[in-house]
Amino acid sequence: MTKRLLEVCAFAIESCRIAEKVGAARVELCANPIEGGTTPAYGTIKQVRDSISIGLYPIIRPRSGNYYYTPDEYQMIKADIMACRSLHCDGISVGTQTIHGEIDTDWLKRIVEWAGPMGVTCNRAFDGTPDPFKALEDIIACGCERVLTSGQQTAAPDAAGLLGQLVQQAGSRIVIMPGAGVKSANLAKLVRASNATEYHSSARVAAPNPLTYINTAVNDYGHVYIADEEELRKMVAILQQG
Repeated sequence: MTKRLLEVCAFAIESCRIAEKVGAARVELCANPIEGGTTPAYGTIKQVRDSISIGLYPIIRPRSGNYYYTPDEYQMIKADIMACRSLHCDGISVGTQTIHGEIDTDWLKRIVEWAGPMGVTCNRAFDGTPDPFKALEDIIACGCERVLTSGQQTAAPDAAGLLGQLVQQAGSRIVIMPGAGVKSANLAKLVRASNATEYHSSARVAAPNPLTYINTAVNDYGHVYIADEEELRKMVAILQQG
């Protein structure tokens, strides 16, 4: 039976603990959920690493938007990678693009070198490339261990055909991990269509505000997002069915 696993995209330490509790294999730790995830603070990474024993892959993304970074931003990326190494993270999630939208292989190779011995997931920078099949070969050549992808659509379940092709192309050289819009309601169908072995989901819900006084005239606080434990539990159960 094929072993399949779930990675949880977590925006709070509570989500990381829930991920471990339900049997997820790994956490992608992020800040700023509204902006698609950016590098979490050092203190957040440290506290999470001290709190869970499953795989921990902080996202290394200094800002939202594209993945075409300046030399200054690459130095920020390097410093954050070194911090993750010092905190004994298992890996990182990162992406690079050239001005033309392709994978910037020169920088990605450097990132893989900086990260060693941590693993490297190429994140959804892949989904912004003009040729996903070429991008996959570029990422493999750079030494990454997996690609997080929605199949170049807003939601991975809408790109099952392409994801299946990518899984076939990748073979045993790299892991294709569908993510974005993955839920218990569509996971079984996505597994059958893509034949991927790893899946990525946040299952996030807004946490209730515990304050006893809330000024409703001020609405720019944002929300704290945590993982829905029951939803994650359902997805892990589906994947364990093989």
